[in-house]
Amino acid sequence: MSDPLLKVENLTKHYSLGTGFFWRTGPVLRAVEDVSFSVAAGETLCIVGESGCGKSTIARLLMRIVKPTCGRVIVNGTDITELEASELRSWRRRMQMVFQDPYSSLNPRLTVGQIITDPVENFERLSRKQRHGLAADLLAKVGMRGEMIDRFPSELSGGQRQRVGIARALALQPSLIVADEAVSALDVSVQAQILNLLMDLQQQLGIAFVFVSHDLSVVEHIGHRVAVMYLGRIVELSACEALFAKPVHPYTEALIAAAPVPDPTRVRSEPLLEGEVPSPINPPSGCAFHPRCPHVVERCRVEVPPLVPIAGGRLVACHVRAPSLTPAASIRERVS
Repeated sequence: MSDPLLKVENLTKHYSLGTGFFWRTGPVLRAVEDVSFSVAAGETLCIVGESGCGKSTIARLLMRIVKPTCGRVIVNGTDITELEASELRSWRRRMQMVFQDPYSSLNPRLTVGQIITDPVENFERLSRKQRHGLAADLLAKVGMRGEMIDRFPSELSGGQRQRVGIARALALQPSLIVADEAVSALDVSVQAQILNLLMDLQQQLGIAFVFVSHDLSVVEHIGHRVAVMYLGRIVELSACEALFAKPVHPYTEALIAAAPVPDPTRVRSEPLLEGEVPSPINPPSGCAFHPRCPHVVERCRVEVPPLVPIAGGRLVACHVRAPSLTPAASIRERVS
């Protein structure tokens, strides 16, 4: 089996909230805590969870927009967390990002053609003819007409702006794209168009995606695997189809149960998740989910559950559910 394109090991990010001369003595916000996963070439890993669970922080850590407190981000066998700024620059060609807001992520003073070709001109000089040809080709790839090349972002719709953002990300021919809530600001019909576009591009170009989202219907549509996060930690990592067919962690169950279903005759039988997400500045002892969990036992209150492999090829961090699963063959039958 070949090495994964992206491998994340024990990634952690803490923010000191101290003031004055005594930064280290103040409270610490634990945004991401001991997160590990991998992504293969041509695969989409979705990261889901409630607001404040650390999803977007992970996206920024992967891109080295912020530096981790500890842990490693390994791309094609190289640990990029240890690279200096001059060395990291060349790696920007291999990893690109699509942002949540399709307007504020585009320079309003540049035309569409300039926005798309700017990343390439950071690395090589292009003639006017080359810039025009590259921009036209990338616009065609994302389903936009060539006449859009001289327009400004203010002249485009939200969906068109996000297509421009995707075209810009494709300009350097990356092997990995990190999409942080890339469709959450769009209308539902436009969301479907953008998701289908990303899936088509993945088939054509073999790009890997790390797709951050809070919308489970989006995740179910685009994902190959899903990492469910709670208060900075991954609590379940599973193939997408298996996760939605049979969630294991109580938090995953609650998220799926809370998702709206477009059926007015359906009577909801599952209890909705109650309570608020604890503060990452003062997280609960033991399992962070235990104050909201209906299956809590004493061990949950004192011991942090490790993310361990279980039957069916998934990873779960739960003292109650992980040891009590049926054999692998039975699970495969239930999720197939």
